[in-house]
Amino acid sequence: MLDIEFQKSPKGKWTTPPFDPRFPNQNQTRNCYQNFLDYHRCVKRMNRRGKSTQPCEYYFRVFHSLCPKSWVQRWTEQIQRGTFAGKI
Repeated sequence: MLDIEFQKSPKGKWTTPPFDPRFPNQNQTRNCYQNFLDYHRCVKRMNRRGKSTQPCEYYFRVFHSLCPKSWVQRWTEQIQRGTFAGKI
């Protein structure tokens, strides 16, 4: 699920994530974290059902646009070690 090659940015045009009314403030930290969680939940759910993870690409693009790479790397390492605090 956490293959490094899989997590590389998809090719193509990247746009700024659209406004999300759940996060109206300027600080987008919670938006970043929520989309990271949503992406991993989506991938887990799709893999469990045996379906394509292509619909999860939206969350992937959003959290890659909003989150610093150091955070994503740290969270990914925590998931691999089983110490990630979020509910996936």
